[in-house]
Amino acid sequence: MSDQLKRCGWVSSDPLYQAYHDNEWGVPETDSQALFAKLCLDGQQAGLSWITILKKQKNYESAFFNFDPEKIASMTSSDVERLMQDKGIVRNRLKIESIIRNAKGFIAIEEKHSFSDFIWQFTEGRTIINTWENFRDAPTSTGESKAMSRLLKKQGFNFVGETICYAFMQAVGMVNDHEVSCHCYQRTCDLAIK
Repeated sequence: MSDQLKRCGWVSSDPLYQAYHDNEWGVPETDSQALFAKLCLDGQQAGLSWITILKKQKNYESAFFNFDPEKIASMTSSDVERLMQDKGIVRNRLKIESIIRNAKGFIAIEEKHSFSDFIWQFTEGRTIINTWENFRDAPTSTGESKAMSRLLKKQGFNFVGETICYAFMQAVGMVNDHEVSCHCYQRTCDLAIK
């Protein structure tokens, strides 16, 4: 039974959280728009728990055109005011505005090269495979996440601090931080970009 599986120690008994851990977290993502969406959602997490954002993900997708950067970039202050009344998302003006700002940064990057290539450059296009016995041993930031944060900020992004960037790197499989005893560890090692 799935509830008997050995998972990373940070995963709760919430079925949504378990499904996210089992099917998404640590699986390499190379689609530019999917990476953009995940980075924006990770930024919304600042000061909150990931499960809070995960439970609101569908509302965010609805509010922000399924994270279509072109559509988001054309949003106006009246859209921000409307979203400030949307109980389905985190009603924080700076966080709402950051998604619009980040969409503009995404478009600027895509004019030169793919956002996916831009993001994956920080691990030289491959997955860093770690061997943690306990999830608490994993760092909250690394040289790579600091470099990513700096460069994203230069491109106009915000809510992309080094800790958010590292959480993002874990989520999109740039680093494999599943505990070695986790049932997902070997699968994500097999899926790793080498």
